[in-house]
Amino acid sequence: MKILKKILTFIGIFIGLVMIAAIFVKREYSVEREIVINKPKQQVFDYVKLLKNQGNYSKWATMDPKMKKEYTGTDGTVGFISSWDSENKQLGRGEQEISKITEGERIDFQLRFFEPMSSTSPAYMTTDSVSATQTKVKWGMSGTMAYPTNVVLMFMDISEILGRDLTTGLTALKGILEK
Repeated sequence: MKILKKILTFIGIFIGLVMIAAIFVKREYSVEREIVINKPKQQVFDYVKLLKNQGNYSKWATMDPKMKKEYTGTDGTVGFISSWDSENKQLGRGEQEISKITEGERIDFQLRFFEPMSSTSPAYMTTDSVSATQTKVKWGMSGTMAYPTNVVLMFMDISEILGRDLTTGLTALKGILEK
């Protein structure tokens, strides 16, 4: 009985320390990656502004070929919504909505995750001319992790993890557009 009491006390202290630590851990994260594509800016922008095209290059969209997808509105315009529902626990269920378009320059969208956890994150893609035949594409997102789940940020670099996925997607985008 004394051993059980000591184990429970230790577990309680550990959980308490983690909860206290979470108070001081950052809650925000942001990540941005970029790539240069050997195509003119307008051609690249016309492709990335269509959310349906993300199914061809986004790492997340390609992780589950059986993912259910639904679209609402006119793709490439403000208010268009791309929804997904996947049995893959990493993907879950959510949607993204185009919230703003600066023609030829930038597309902003809101990522709304419903499962496995609920959150909303702003994301964007930008296109900048490097030359007449080269375009720099930046893909970024940011978010906030609520207390106490933000304690996860102490143990893993979410920006690095998301950054790898964005780089994978940008590399695939480059391959598609440079064919």
